[in-house]
Amino acid sequence: MNMESFIGAGTRDRLDDIDRHIINALHADGRVAFAQLAEQLKVSPGMIRQRYNRLVELGYLKVVAVTNPLMMGKRTMAMIGIRTDGRKMLDVANKLIQFDEVVYIVVVSGRFDIMIEVFCRDHEDLLEFMTEKLAKVDGVRETESFMHLKIVKEIYF
Repeated sequence: MNMESFIGAGTRDRLDDIDRHIINALHADGRVAFAQLAEQLKVSPGMIRQRYNRLVELGYLKVVAVTNPLMMGKRTMAMIGIRTDGRKMLDVANKLIQFDEVVYIVVVSGRFDIMIEVFCRDHEDLLEFMTEKLAKVDGVRETESFMHLKIVKEIYF
């Protein structure tokens, strides 16, 4: 999804049981063979390929490589709540896209206007991000950081 996407603004559910089976199987193992799926569903591999391509084209599936931040040298992770000048909220969100440290941005209701997740090399790198990048974004009024201590559950839809 991109920044123009809004929660709940999706299309009607156009998935049938075969589509759902393909999605669930790929969710469990993104490298499952189309032939194996076809055998499970008692259809041709060509049909699975066709359904898969349609699911990608319609936006139900997105194929990405998920890296392990720890293995990539990013040992410090944090969620940061950001309060903005009201009229600059979306401008701030769009400016945050440019920072490599930022891996997740969401505009929220409640105590903060924006929540971001950042991956940094270490505490010094996080401090530099917060003082030399984030604090200098026009419209950022206040931030509060929450250091990741342990990731208990992590799933990808």
